[in-house]
Amino acid sequence: MQIYQAHIIDTPSPTRFRILENGYVGVDDTGHIVGLWHQLPDDLMSKTQDKSSGVTLTCFGDKMLIPAFCDLHVHAPQYRNLGLALDEELLEWLNKYTFPEEARFADIGYAERIYRRFVHELWMQGTLHSSVFATIHPHSTTLLARLFRQAGMGAYVGLVGMDRNSPDNLRNTTEDIINYYQSLTIDSNDEVRPIITPRFIPSCTPQMLTLLGQIAQQYNLPVQSHLSENRSEIEWVKQLEPDTVCYADAYRKYGLLGTTPTLMAHCCYSEEKEMGMLRDNKVTIVHCPTSNSNLASGIAPVRTFLDNGIPVALGTDVSAGHYMSMLRVIQYAIQVSKLHYAHSDGKISYLSMSEAFYLATKSGGSFFGKTGSFDIGNTFDALLIDDSYLNYDHYSLPHRLQRYVYIGDDRDIRIRFYHNQPLTKPNINND
Repeated sequence: MQIYQAHIIDTPSPTRFRILENGYVGVDDTGHIVGLWHQLPDDLMSKTQDKSSGVTLTCFGDKMLIPAFCDLHVHAPQYRNLGLALDEELLEWLNKYTFPEEARFADIGYAERIYRRFVHELWMQGTLHSSVFATIHPHSTTLLARLFRQAGMGAYVGLVGMDRNSPDNLRNTTEDIINYYQSLTIDSNDEVRPIITPRFIPSCTPQMLTLLGQIAQQYNLPVQSHLSENRSEIEWVKQLEPDTVCYADAYRKYGLLGTTPTLMAHCCYSEEKEMGMLRDNKVTIVHCPTSNSNLASGIAPVRTFLDNGIPVALGTDVSAGHYMSMLRVIQYAIQVSKLHYAHSDGKISYLSMSEAFYLATKSGGSFFGKTGSFDIGNTFDALLIDDSYLNYDHYSLPHRLQRYVYIGDDRDIRIRFYHNQPLTKPNINND
């Protein structure tokens, strides 16, 4: 067993931080947490001093141990477009900038250059689990999954389905989709797995949506897509699917809403009927506040989702979101919730720091299994944070964490642990 000493901070529930000042966490040989202690028991302390016991102690002193971050909505091929054209709204932004960039991933050499940098950036920011949109290109998507495996990180990687209302060079067919999934060896124990990924209802014909729903059930694969992000998009879906009662109902119609674990990003305009459908189908909403602000989409009613028992996680939504850092997404989630609070005349409470941190760690981690907190039985996926340069004299640990979230960055991360394995920097170069 490996035991680590540090200031241990996590959120086992949204309403509070669990803090073990100068605490200890024990991890077994499989990378799972077996103990959490304010003070190390005498029998374990004695074992750490016996080299034959198999128990080792590593002391990190005044540094903080926090759970690694989870990004549940990010577009890998848009990485090169970070910060570009954010004065456009969603549909114009897609057609003028995003689709042309994604079409370039037909070139496997180009895909490798960008995807290597993308995976490195996730590692650098301490995001060790992610749910990722690739493109329509099978070879590039397979490459992205391989790069995640080489980096030792966990991910869902989705081949995007698009066969209408898209550029001619950015469409695939149902046959393409079938061939791709038949070519995969799907292992539930793999840390990098496929996820069914219709881009959104307007870009997929009923035939494509039906097939994707069937494949999700056949292979027991999760689903990810976009929902109620923009008012124009919602009206478009009403025209395309006039027999449905709301946007979410269109996904439900094709077996893509809760038949298997489901992520739906944005939900800025989900009303009561749609919220009920999301709750009843156990869908996880992925809140992307940087993206929603940049594209003038709106403010997702996160407090209302939580009060209605709908799970919420956070996503960067790169490149509509302009940061890869989950620290910045936590900040924006709190800030836009405060705007929502102000516009409701104080009737809808804003997110606390512990709630937003929970969404970026344990809530997101639960989609991948037992990770995102230091609960016993979880995998030890953690970041060792050195915030000493912030001059934390006289600050409590909650205040130190808050300062790290607001003004810290990747340079504060000393070690990134994935299943207790310290991760080395992924190779950026194509060699």
